[in-house]
Amino acid sequence: MDFEMLGLAPRLIAKLAENGIQKPTPIQSQAIPHAMNGRDVMGLAQTGTGKTAAFGLPLIHTLSTDGSTAGPKTVRGLVLAPTRELAKQISDSLRDWTKGSHLKVGLVVGGTSINAQIQRLARGTDLLIATPGRLIDLLDRKALTLNDTRFLVLDEADQMLDLGFIHALRRISTLLPAERQTMLFSATMPKQMADLSQTFLNKPVRVEVAPAGKVADKITQSVHFVAQAAKVSLLIELLDAHKDEVSLVFARTKHGAERLMKQLDKAGFAAGSIHGNKSQGQRDRAIKELRSGKIRVLVATDVAARGIDIPGVGYVYNFDLPNVAENYVHRIGRTARAGASGKAVSLCSSDQMSELKSIQKIMSLTIPVASGKAWEVDTKAAPKKRGPSRRRKPARRSNNSARYAA
Repeated sequence: MDFEMLGLAPRLIAKLAENGIQKPTPIQSQAIPHAMNGRDVMGLAQTGTGKTAAFGLPLIHTLSTDGSTAGPKTVRGLVLAPTRELAKQISDSLRDWTKGSHLKVGLVVGGTSINAQIQRLARGTDLLIATPGRLIDLLDRKALTLNDTRFLVLDEADQMLDLGFIHALRRISTLLPAERQTMLFSATMPKQMADLSQTFLNKPVRVEVAPAGKVADKITQSVHFVAQAAKVSLLIELLDAHKDEVSLVFARTKHGAERLMKQLDKAGFAAGSIHGNKSQGQRDRAIKELRSGKIRVLVATDVAARGIDIPGVGYVYNFDLPNVAENYVHRIGRTARAGASGKAVSLCSSDQMSELKSIQKIMSLTIPVASGKAWEVDTKAAPKKRGPSRRRKPARRSNNSARYAA
């Protein structure tokens, strides 16, 4: 099957060819026909398999061939993403595919000038890519209207439907026309998220090219069981074995990521970092330096797991295992993209065994052990102390009450 068989406009097919895209991936070949027919779509596929094109191409085709244009402050199609990096990545792709057409693609995210965004929105936007927080700021300032928005896409839908975004999404959805086409795409979709998604979709077609939680076949996974205090030394040893290759290292906290980056820099690695304490300019600069080869190691929090698409990432290291198991799938999906191969290496300390078990459960596999021995977790340990509870009546004293003395 090729893009012509999917019914896409010849100009769009030619633009794809210019960008080196010749044949549709499985998620594209299955999702695009339903999207072109106006159906709501829930698309599940591994990271790096072309989900952006699966929703972006039918949107571009429809908006460019329906004979309409965007009026002042109006938005014809809206794509929501959970992170600035992912929103920018989507925007870059859609701009490449619409170059030379009359379609106007806009990007609104936090960390950049809101006044400049207001000026651009005033001219009208055919396709707007946004993070929910900045979009609501702009709606509050009446910088745009969603009255004429016929298309809504939630990318990385599992995170978009999480509690951190759900209130914003519900508010945004009330401003959209009831008659619209909605598409949700993600690599993972926990059951509670799938149930919640039904409130946004109308009789959707579910397109699933791989079981949710499955990762690309060309990712070689391994785990090292190592004490927390020895993780930095082991990571340096592992990175030293492939200094010329690009590596992403994931830490759990912003402060932990920055501290680890400085330790790697001190050890002689060209390293950078991105996390929530970095400005958008700093985050963009770090990714640009990684792409150009100025740095070879990027330390990140999960803010990057949903938005970095850098060719040639050979290794992903989980310095800390994520406390949300589905994030592991997104993290390691930063390697082995577009048919390449890659390695995903996890460092597991004794306090992260439960996280490892959760990860292996959602993927239905056991990650091969590279070194060390699995930590034993005492399931009979005393339960953790809870907060204040209702006071109980004191126990009746007896002759053997000394046994209960503190």
